[in-house]
Amino acid sequence: MRSAGFRRSRTRRTSAAALVTALALTALASCGTSSSNSEDDKGGSGSGSSDPSAPLDPKAKVTLSIDCMPPAAKAAELREWKEDIKAFGKIYPNVKINGKSTPGQCLEPPRFTAMLKGKSQPDVFYAYFTDLQQVLDNDGAEDISAYVTDKSVPALKDIQPQVLDVARKDGKLYALPTSNYTMGLIVNRKLFTQAGLDPNTPPSTWEEVRAASKKIAGLGKGIAGFGEYSAGNNGGWHFAATQYGLGGDVVDAGGKKAAFNDEKGKQVLQQLHDMRWKDNSMGQTQLLKWGDLQKQISTDKLGMFLAAPDDIAYMVQQLGAEYENFGIGPIPGAQGTLFGGNNYMIKKGSSPDKIKAAVAWLNFKNLSPGKGQFDWARTKADQLPVGLPQPNFFTGESKTKDDASRAANATMPIENFKAFMDNPVQGKAEPPKAQEIYKILDVAMSGVLTNKDADIDKLLSTAEQQVNQVLANQ
Repeated sequence: MRSAGFRRSRTRRTSAAALVTALALTALASCGTSSSNSEDDKGGSGSGSSDPSAPLDPKAKVTLSIDCMPPAAKAAELREWKEDIKAFGKIYPNVKINGKSTPGQCLEPPRFTAMLKGKSQPDVFYAYFTDLQQVLDNDGAEDISAYVTDKSVPALKDIQPQVLDVARKDGKLYALPTSNYTMGLIVNRKLFTQAGLDPNTPPSTWEEVRAASKKIAGLGKGIAGFGEYSAGNNGGWHFAATQYGLGGDVVDAGGKKAAFNDEKGKQVLQQLHDMRWKDNSMGQTQLLKWGDLQKQISTDKLGMFLAAPDDIAYMVQQLGAEYENFGIGPIPGAQGTLFGGNNYMIKKGSSPDKIKAAVAWLNFKNLSPGKGQFDWARTKADQLPVGLPQPNFFTGESKTKDDASRAANATMPIENFKAFMDNPVQGKAEPPKAQEIYKILDVAMSGVLTNKDADIDKLLSTAEQQVNQVLANQ
């Protein structure tokens, strides 16, 4: 899932529902709020060159429709969007941006699928990392390999290879990133301190998680030490993240068979079973989905749970919590962690000029340290959160520049994230058919959390058979 998710596949990364704006789709595509005096969707015109390596001709007139423009309810974000369009227009005066925004979630699975099948996606459309195959199956995106160079995207060499690799298929590049996330362990610093634990050193192994969970639950007052999902596909999503942390996998390298019915998979379920039933440190209420754990930890009823950093912003902005109350460390085990994010694709059939204009916009808005989404001084001035350790897809000089600006303009105690930042864990992409697999693994997760006498071997064996059937139907 993504964070938010799913924030990220955070059902799709549900945290994205709170942090990202809406998608203009099918029937609503013509109703988008325009952020410029743009015409309706038109291709490029003028004296543009069809050579992908040639820069966009300043005389070429292009109108781009782009989704996920912030809605009016997000006044600061919308103001920044408009400011960026104005600044971009000074560089490319003949490129007009037609922003599309609809109420609700930026990406909802049924709408996204309908959009692709109806060929109604905007020129530049938002997608999750795991959406590539679905988009290609519907012939929805342009191959932009030849258009993305160190001239059109100067920071290209500093973008993490893994972030670009998830946008590639058969050596061809189909997207450019706007954000990424990896899973870690979010802790309630207040409860850690009350339980005699060091909030600056979150548990790094599951043995440490279990011990800390018992101490926190020992505070009483209905406080749980550790929380976990087991419904809404969220349980399966977290099973995958935990399995990765232990060095395991969900499917084999070829993506054809389940790979979780092993000692590591048993450990995932056994440790949850034991914390739930032997230690009584996970609380009585189970079958939790995304949003439930965030509410619990924000009200000091939960000590820790697995999440991506942007959950912290959600809890502060939407639930009224304080940044000072949260910390984050690497995922227990740290042998790997679930990795996801979001990107933009360019509609199949777009003209060369339109592709060049789209790449130029995405570079300006999403891929330039100090500009667009990485203008942290502006973000701070607009009273939006600064200091979370993600998105963080840069390396090299770009990372150094971005990290310095992010720290200088932080609106939260970034030292609380030091354990996470100082101990990066290699991310692993979500499995193929992720949502179908997560739905199956929800049953295993809910089994051990709601049934004291759950048969772990049987739960894993049944899930393995069902996942193999899903993978066989790819």
